[in-house]
Amino acid sequence: VQLQASGGGLVQAGGSLRLSCVASGHPFGGDFMGWFRQAPGKERESVARIRWSTGSTFYADSVKGRFSISGDSAKRTAYLQMNGLKLEDTAVYFCATTGPDSSRYDYWGQGTLVTVSS
Repeated sequence: VQLQASGGGLVQAGGSLRLSCVASGHPFGGDFMGWFRQAPGKERESVARIRWSTGSTFYADSVKGRFSISGDSAKRTAYLQMNGLKLEDTAVYFCATTGPDSSRYDYWGQGTLVTVSS
């Protein structure tokens, strides 16, 4: 499984960006696809995830109400719509998908940088 993340860039605080993650290969990956981020000097954190079989979503408290994850399960493509961006959202954003074990993210994309400026 290969994941390709895109959509990062430079945006002013309060602005919006939409990240995309496309899975390819066979199989497409497991039941969960998630977005993570890692800011300089900080640990990687989970931002949002979607469960393809149920459509259920999960968000970190820090992004609730501002970010929205969606996608196309058949194409294993996920999007992260980020609105109301804050300076603290600056990070490298990674997408990942689980494999046969839904409790573990086995496949990771290369990351896309989001920089929020004041």
